[in-house]
Amino acid sequence: MRIIAKSTLVEYYTDHPQAKQPLEDWYETTKRAEWHNLNDIRATFNTVDYVGNDRYVFNIKGNDYRLIVVIRFAKERVYIRFIGTHAEYDKITDIKNI
Repeated sequence: MRIIAKSTLVEYYTDHPQAKQPLEDWYETTKRAEWHNLNDIRATFNTVDYVGNDRYVFNIKGNDYRLIVVIRFAKERVYIRFIGTHAEYDKITDIKNI
């Protein structure tokens, strides 16, 4: 999968160094993945949730952080939409349009 954009991850973990290794692990695993549907993602990350409108939520670092992405399977693209703490994630009111 091609991830748009890694710079978003780097910017986040520059400010939150404890998130660096888990986000880098997610990035490297996702980059090598060949996903075609939710079942494929769950074979790689069993805690991923589909929340509608092509949005998927990943638990990062034992659920300390949440990562929301849009996945376009046909184009093999993953678009990063949000990275934040679990508390910041809980404040999102319209996750399907983030």
